[in-house]
Amino acid sequence: MKYIARHTTLWCLALLTLFTAQLAQARDLPDFTQLVKDAAPGVVNISTTSTVESRGMAGSPFGGQDVPEIFRHFFGDQMPPMIPGAPGYGGSEERHSLGSGFVISRDGYIMTNAHVVDGADEIVVRLNDRRELEATLVGADKKTDVAVLKVDADDLPVLEMGDSDALEVGEWVAAIGSPFGFDHSVTSGIVSAIDRTLPSDAYVPFIQTDVAINPGNSGGPLFNLDGEVVGINSQIYTRSGGFMGVSFAIPINVAMDIADQLKDSGHVNRGWLGVVIQPVSRDLAESFGLDGPRGALISDVTDDSPASRAGLEAGDVVLSVNGDRVEDSSSLPRLVGRVAPGEDITLTVMRDGERRDLDVTVGSWPDEGKAVTGTSKKDDSQVRLGIAISDLDEQMRRQLDVDNGVLVRQVDPRGAAAAAGLSPGDVIVSFNGQDIEDTDALMEAVKDAPTDRAVPVRIVREGQSLFVALRLETEKQE
Repeated sequence: MKYIARHTTLWCLALLTLFTAQLAQARDLPDFTQLVKDAAPGVVNISTTSTVESRGMAGSPFGGQDVPEIFRHFFGDQMPPMIPGAPGYGGSEERHSLGSGFVISRDGYIMTNAHVVDGADEIVVRLNDRRELEATLVGADKKTDVAVLKVDADDLPVLEMGDSDALEVGEWVAAIGSPFGFDHSVTSGIVSAIDRTLPSDAYVPFIQTDVAINPGNSGGPLFNLDGEVVGINSQIYTRSGGFMGVSFAIPINVAMDIADQLKDSGHVNRGWLGVVIQPVSRDLAESFGLDGPRGALISDVTDDSPASRAGLEAGDVVLSVNGDRVEDSSSLPRLVGRVAPGEDITLTVMRDGERRDLDVTVGSWPDEGKAVTGTSKKDDSQVRLGIAISDLDEQMRRQLDVDNGVLVRQVDPRGAAAAAGLSPGDVIVSFNGQDIEDTDALMEAVKDAPTDRAVPVRIVREGQSLFVALRLETEKQE
């Protein structure tokens, strides 16, 4: 009996020790209670209304939209045919969307995502105290997905801004927003990574988190444990439309710089060099005399651009901007983009195995329409694709190891080329089965291409050949 009692006592002590350790560990977990109480009043719900032309898609009264789940129980994905002239056939329809935002000044300025308010005819902001105020759009910058709204109020609770540059991987963060329209929902997690680059978002070093973000959270704030805003929840990686553990936020340092410019002038001026860049692989690094794969390789220089006037050449590898290291090709647009046009910067480049410093007077990013369409007589077809292209000279063909093709210089993130996955630096070598020798050949191929189906496009990217499927718009972009 003594033996049993002694061992029972030991087991009890062991369980007590384990429970105490778990309790201590639980107490070390962050408590967001006070953060939510302090910050929630400054978070708002944003609803928008826009009027669009209904396509009157045959067999669907939903204007080409997915058939609502409730109707699938009766009809599957095929709806009974609509009768011309009946309600819901053709004409226009109202679309509504929801998002989040937060107050950045007492006098009514509110920050959110540009995609939340894109194309909105009416924007309504609902505050924590249930007031609903109509908002006007001060300005939106699609390149960083930041927008600033203004409501008629002068007593709004302002959130405290933090320093996103001080964030570290593994740090606890929390989000407040309106997922699926549920106001002021709170989720938490950790910073999974920093300085993430996403396709068509060269100017944003995203913060990656595992905080649960869903549709409706867009534009809401991301907080650190001190209750300071360190980011704007912007995108999720998903295959189902819901949260899958990978969320992306715009760093607040980037967003506030954009917001200040939007408040001052309604638009953003960002620095521009006028170069086409590509990543530096290990083999390329060795060939250029670098000690490792870093920097941004210039594959082409735009004529009469800041880069060409400063003497930059194709084959230069940019290693730093004003002493800030260019770790990879995605770093260069960010470093240059945050420089005000007209300012001078010093680029350290590797050329012919030697480092040299070049002084460049940064230019202003060209007007978005001009940047995409270029200046040639073939503008209509380039706009239709949503790209700016140029011919390859013999030297560039040798460097890129191609016999024919045209170089993609810029890509409109809203165009057909971007939807197909084309990126600056790609070389289009064939389009819909036709070999492409120059820009004239591509423009002719585009004119003859069908619009009722996707066409195959073969490209060369970083020395690798691959096909993408490109579907042209039936109407030209404006």
